[in-house]
Amino acid sequence: MGNLWKVAVAVIGLLLAVLGLRWMLFPGFAAVEIGMVLSTPVALNTARGDIGGLFIGGAILCFLGLYTGERRWLDAVALVIACIAIGRTIGILADGFFPVSVISIVVELVMVRVLIGASRAHRAAARA
Repeated sequence: MGNLWKVAVAVIGLLLAVLGLRWMLFPGFAAVEIGMVLSTPVALNTARGDIGGLFIGGAILCFLGLYTGERRWLDAVALVIACIAIGRTIGILADGFFPVSVISIVVELVMVRVLIGASRAHRAAARA
């Protein structure tokens, strides 16, 4: 995998780590920014665990892919992010169109493309 791919994966990993830490440490602030209301301790716990954990898990997968050089980690995080984009698309179909949702889907699809590209570049380098 070339240096450009590594930098791109590292940027995605850092972004996911920052988002995850925000949700784990400051879920109320993160929720308000997107119009969510976390009104009970169970809601706060769910935001920290489900949303924060999802982002931190994605970051770990990115960094495992970089550290080990094994493409399966990049494929795994690409799959998870693709599923998030699918969920947002279902949300648009079920709940209506919101421009911020489309922006999020585009960002997620770009991340998926970068992760798949990095994975393929690693596979090509391994064959050479």
